[in-house]
Amino acid sequence: MRETPFWRQRKALPAVEAALHRIQTQNPSLNALLEVYADEALQKAQKLDSLPADAPLPLRGLIYVHKDNICYAGHRASAASKILEGFVSPYSATAIERLEAAGAICIGRANCDEFAMGSSNENSAYGPVRNPLNPNWVPGGSSGGSAAAAAAGFCDMALGSDTGGSIRQPAAFCGLYGLKPTYGRISRYGLIAYASSFDQIGPIAPTLEALIASYEVMAGWDPQDATTSQRPVEPFQPAPPPRRYALLSPQGLHPAVQHAVTTLVEKLQAAGYIVDTVDFPYWEYLVPTYYILTTAEASSNLARYDGVRYGYRTPNPENLQDLYARSRSEGFGTEVKRRILLGTFVLSAGYYDAYYQRAQRARRLFYTYTEKLLASYEVILLPTSATPPFALGEKTADPIQMYLSDLLTVYANLTGHPALQVPLPFSEVPVGIQLMGPYFAENRLFTAAYEIQRLSSSS
Repeated sequence: MRETPFWRQRKALPAVEAALHRIQTQNPSLNALLEVYADEALQKAQKLDSLPADAPLPLRGLIYVHKDNICYAGHRASAASKILEGFVSPYSATAIERLEAAGAICIGRANCDEFAMGSSNENSAYGPVRNPLNPNWVPGGSSGGSAAAAAAGFCDMALGSDTGGSIRQPAAFCGLYGLKPTYGRISRYGLIAYASSFDQIGPIAPTLEALIASYEVMAGWDPQDATTSQRPVEPFQPAPPPRRYALLSPQGLHPAVQHAVTTLVEKLQAAGYIVDTVDFPYWEYLVPTYYILTTAEASSNLARYDGVRYGYRTPNPENLQDLYARSRSEGFGTEVKRRILLGTFVLSAGYYDAYYQRAQRARRLFYTYTEKLLASYEVILLPTSATPPFALGEKTADPIQMYLSDLLTVYANLTGHPALQVPLPFSEVPVGIQLMGPYFAENRLFTAAYEIQRLSSSS
């Protein structure tokens, strides 16, 4: 029997009031939330507190925020882009509908990189987000606002989206847990698309307890999303931890990351677990493959933003072509335009076979390798990021360096496997370890994370 979670042991109204106070005092400097739903959150908290204690609401009183690219009916959804400024969603994402039905309380809309394109949350049309652990650091991206909100105590859980590490990397930079579930495990209905075969909604939280409970509520088949799996979602139960781990670790890790990973491996081995360092042969191909495929999908997905149906429209266009060109040029930010251009290029007639088709074959190669590795090992271990959080503005002038910061997270999106970011103890800079497992083996990752948490807290 699982213990009563912390959010059900407290009154919802005082918890929401305390969160709103923290938001009022800290958000102006962090810029984590673009909008606060104060009145709605207070009203729902009052209503929940009036219900019987045994009401069947597993997330009763859990406070959350949603990333600005996840739709919430009657609320703005801009994907942190000028081109969707003022757009109000007529419907809610399935993930939000399920959280609300379970008794969770949405307290605000989180800043993010524009259309989820970025690794530092400096690409938002509404300004960069700062890391609560150090305001001179980036919080990671693209779900940096969600991670910063969770780290600052604005919420118990934050919804993010993960296309190439956009949940796990900011979770690592902010000292949190972050889950990219198996592709198709949580519905994408209501998620503003970046790259449809990569995107996944998932939770970021300071505790495994809140992350797991939120995942269980959101996961499962959705008739609105044909890519969701009909495989039943098994409730998490404590179980013996996995025994065999494969460690993938590239060259050039930051000393703080290398030290934290080495320390964890030593503790696992001392506790009797098998951790074998495995030579991964495809490091140099991961980032190029990822950016070829995701930009190709983005160029198609973002074609709908044309100034005609909704969103930003340029004033006084000369003709229809001018309307399209100026609306998109003025509405999209620099990084989004860069990726649309790259995606259009790799899909063009002269380069489709040379780039896009080859990248698809490489993606299949990564999947086959991973399945073979997971036949011998229960969990794959790898650092979440090769570096700790970097300074605001440090990488904005060099897009290639920014793209390379995704090296260790794009792997799981390319193959579709679940991946869980677990924070490790740190003295100066936050460091995280990433756990990957077989399809739909999220519970195995949770069990391993609890064991890593136990070992990390021991002296």
